[in-house]
Amino acid sequence: MIAFTYSGQGSQQPGMGAPWVDHPSWELVEDASAAAGRDVAHLLLEADAEKLRATRNAQLATFVTSMVILDAVARLGIDAAGHAGHSLGEYSALTASGALDFSDAVALVVERGEAMQEAARDPIGTMAAVLGLDDAGVEEACAEVGGSVWVANYNAPGQVVIAGDPDAVAAAGDGSRARGAKRVTGLEVSGAFHTPFMSPARDRLGEAIERTDLRSPESVVVANVDAGIHSNPATWRVLMNAQLCSPVRWSQTLQTLTGAGFTTFVELGPGSVLTSLVKRSLKGALRLTVNTPDDLDTLLDALAAPLDDGVHAPEGEHLFATDRMVVSPCAGVFTPVPDLYPGQQVAAGALLGHIGVEEVYSPFAGELMGWLAVETERVSSSKPIAWLRAT
Repeated sequence: MIAFTYSGQGSQQPGMGAPWVDHPSWELVEDASAAAGRDVAHLLLEADAEKLRATRNAQLATFVTSMVILDAVARLGIDAAGHAGHSLGEYSALTASGALDFSDAVALVVERGEAMQEAARDPIGTMAAVLGLDDAGVEEACAEVGGSVWVANYNAPGQVVIAGDPDAVAAAGDGSRARGAKRVTGLEVSGAFHTPFMSPARDRLGEAIERTDLRSPESVVVANVDAGIHSNPATWRVLMNAQLCSPVRWSQTLQTLTGAGFTTFVELGPGSVLTSLVKRSLKGALRLTVNTPDDLDTLLDALAAPLDDGVHAPEGEHLFATDRMVVSPCAGVFTPVPDLYPGQQVAAGALLGHIGVEEVYSPFAGELMGWLAVETERVSSSKPIAWLRAT
């Protein structure tokens, strides 16, 4: 089974949107700008590294990039049965699964970035990566300090991030080295994220989450806080809020996905950090990264290729390279055109139906293999509604 993973803050890069400007999925950037009240295109195309390092900019830019890439992948007819995101990426995962509408997610990401940037001003905090020491050893080093330092990210076996007061982080780093850590590296961040230092941001974000419509995910989504699979919207509200002051259990998240049967991990976003963590954590897993439109062909080829035993995976796991999905341009109730049934040929530009009053046209010519939304179903923006096999 395929799981999509979504980049977190720190993966942003200057000009990361440039490869996507001429792709149809770039239209999401205009929608994001309207929802955020900011020029998102400027962040993706013109902002320099220093400007993107600011939390309020990094989070919005990274989220929108991941959503543009997700939309591009969906247009190819590739979907995932599972989703997980690292820190900020959890909002991408919830949006991809239909739990959040895109515009609501943009507004929440804006609020989250602003709240975390403000919280990082006082108290001042920092973060450091501890490499080559197991989780228990790092936890012991933090506890030994007796000050304001905690584990912030369980990223992979032998890769843990600590955060808190700069002096306490330095002391915990020394303690980790004494316990056998190969290296302790300071991170260029503006605060001690995923620690109690973020409590003011959690309080502010909690109010925004309560105002936001949140639905049950339509597929598996694994939470950062407890590495569990949840479907209850009320539970997700608590988890989204708790996440700011709780460690990201990414290593455990990957184990949860593997235990649920996922074998293919595709990172959608501006970086490849999560792909590297899959390599460190899961032996034998197929791992792929989509950063640019050129990666789309690589993704199609990889998912259409035979497995190592020479047998193709069942249809629906690795899709035919000619399969395409038509996605909803907006949220609303789906109504297909009359007398259009699976097995019929569809011309490029043909009307397939309506989402509310919005017309839905097929960008492809091909055979209609099936409807992925049923008549009168309410669908979210970018949700696949029809499956075609291109001819």
